[in-house]
Amino acid sequence: MTSVILLAAEKKSAEVTDWAARIGWLVGLVLFIALVYWLMREGWKWRGTLQGDLPELPTAPDDPGPARLSMSGRYHGSTTAGQWLDRIVARGLGTRSRVELTLTDAGLDVVRPGATDFFVPAAQLREARLDKGLAGKVLTEGGLLVVTWAHGDRLIDSGFRSDRAAEHNEWVDTLNQMINKTEGAR
Repeated sequence: MTSVILLAAEKKSAEVTDWAARIGWLVGLVLFIALVYWLMREGWKWRGTLQGDLPELPTAPDDPGPARLSMSGRYHGSTTAGQWLDRIVARGLGTRSRVELTLTDAGLDVVRPGATDFFVPAAQLREARLDKGLAGKVLTEGGLLVVTWAHGDRLIDSGFRSDRAAEHNEWVDTLNQMINKTEGAR
């Protein structure tokens, strides 16, 4: 019996003696993670360079008129129309952020704290719809307000999510009525 107790007392963890190997593995892992992040950043910059032909974004007029609708929520990004994974990063359109949307007779004012604001003139609006995904962000069915607009020679889909998702239907109806009136006047 005493020999069993002695054997149990002698069993303990081995001392860690190869600290250099462990530190080497840790440094290698940190360098690998840094490389992956650097490659992702370079890919983002490269995509922005490819989209460098995108014209400057319009700014809101001094007097856009009274607000028809307003909404606060999140801006999820912009893509080439109809291609929900082809994110546009040029001119700051790829930056996700908080957003304050205001719809007036002049157009759609997109105010983004910490990111580039832009304005979509009413004549450039093409369609509004509810969707479930844009720019790699997937939500529940109808959880995203997607506004299609023309900028230069491109059609762009921009995705927004209100803090109160019940507002989305009113936005789609109002935007589409406004677009139909604008097309009828052309």
